[in-house]
Amino acid sequence: MYTELRETATELAGVLWREHTVYRERGGGVVIRGEHVERWISLAPTGGRNQARLRAGRLLDGGTTAPARSEVVVDLSVGTAELAAVCRRLLADVAAAETRPSRARSESPAKDRGRGRPKGEGKAPRPRKSRHTSLGSWVVLICVAGVVGLWAYSVFGTSGY
Repeated sequence: MYTELRETATELAGVLWREHTVYRERGGGVVIRGEHVERWISLAPTGGRNQARLRAGRLLDGGTTAPARSEVVVDLSVGTAELAAVCRRLLADVAAAETRPSRARSESPAKDRGRGRPKGEGKAPRPRKSRHTSLGSWVVLICVAGVVGLWAYSVFGTSGY
């Protein structure tokens, strides 16, 4: 079954994306990664004969995969063009899920001010605010200064000059 999935995935990847990587996943399925579009598609065997479970998701920063957003069982006996159409539908679902606002954001817009874009995107980095030294840090600094003072006194203070 893996060989059939691998061949199908290779054909499918050529139809969907010019740049792609096809590799085997742990569960015996095949993954097609489109780094340039930040998406992935997985073909995994099912219990049915000549069927596969198609899943689609997006790639996160650093190349890790996000959990699947859409999933469907397909018959592998259909042509590559039909499988590509199903994959495109799944990829469209993934893209639509990213653009939809979540329910929590739409219910309380006052709480979400400033959350429009992730930190650090689209603006220059700001310098860090100055931090005040805490009381515990001052105590440690005074103790260290006292130990250094006692050492200096014991070495230089009792020499009798």
